[in-house]
Amino acid sequence: MEIGPFSKKGDPVSFGSGGSGGDKGGAQAKPADDKTLMPTGPAAQFKNANTLGDGTEIGVVTLQGKKSGFTGKVWVWAPKQYKDPKYAKSGFPVLISLPGGPGYPNNYWMGTDLGLESSIAKWSEEGKSLPFILAMPVLNPDAKYYYDGSDIPNQPKMGTWLTEDVPDLIKQNFRTLKSRDGWAFMGSSSGGFAGFKAVLKHPDKFKAVIASGPDIVPDSPLWKGHDKEKAENNPELLSKQLIEHKGPDVYVAFQYGTLESPITRNGVDKYLREYGNKGPIHTNLQVIQGGKHDAKTYVKGMGEGSIAYISKVMEGPTPSS
Repeated sequence: MEIGPFSKKGDPVSFGSGGSGGDKGGAQAKPADDKTLMPTGPAAQFKNANTLGDGTEIGVVTLQGKKSGFTGKVWVWAPKQYKDPKYAKSGFPVLISLPGGPGYPNNYWMGTDLGLESSIAKWSEEGKSLPFILAMPVLNPDAKYYYDGSDIPNQPKMGTWLTEDVPDLIKQNFRTLKSRDGWAFMGSSSGGFAGFKAVLKHPDKFKAVIASGPDIVPDSPLWKGHDKEKAENNPELLSKQLIEHKGPDVYVAFQYGTLESPITRNGVDKYLREYGNKGPIHTNLQVIQGGKHDAKTYVKGMGEGSIAYISKVMEGPTPSS
């Protein structure tokens, strides 16, 4: 436990071997293989937000998004394998993890109470999961509206923030994988929609998503008067386009609990009937017995099958020694 003078909160976090703020100097090092992208810099100044029992740290930084123009917090965590000497020059897969609810000013996955990081650590040791780096950005620019993880006209560009600025931050500071085989989303509720939509809209950048209790169509009131742009962010229409274009392949791991609202369950079921496992859209449904519309339920479901589903189709780190 972190109590009094033993707490590391607020201290600089070193995720790499080169001091605080990331993997400094990594850009000059030779990668283990041609799949790996070494940190490009500049290094961000991460501060400790939480520490896990295995000594790994959750860092936080305020990111000024160069492409979206939005400034917000991003929490990050790297598994123990990231500092293992045999992976010192290896790229790691990234799971951009999105919360439900307001998603502002915090991302609830950054807390240790839900057990996302500790579960990833355990599952990766068991061979169920790849050793993902977790990126946990704020989902919305305020707590008043939900922005559908999209670039709604005349609003903060949250779609660009999630799909460009946040990945750029991780590439600047961590050893990652060049191809989309190393990039995925995970989200619950409204964050499940945002991640689901991001993968369908940018299948060239992201390969998979775990969408837990998600909405299926955009429903922000801020879309009013912008029907064309709203349609461009509709997963059903994006799915039709992907099927027509015959790829690239995407993998969607849906989850819901048996005690969730019929509206949520029926929405997912309807999508699966119409688009599930058709053409390039590969789907899986994890039904969580006794599960509710909450984050702890969804972590349980990930362990029961969803994390293994996406891990099997994604790329992991290649040992460099």
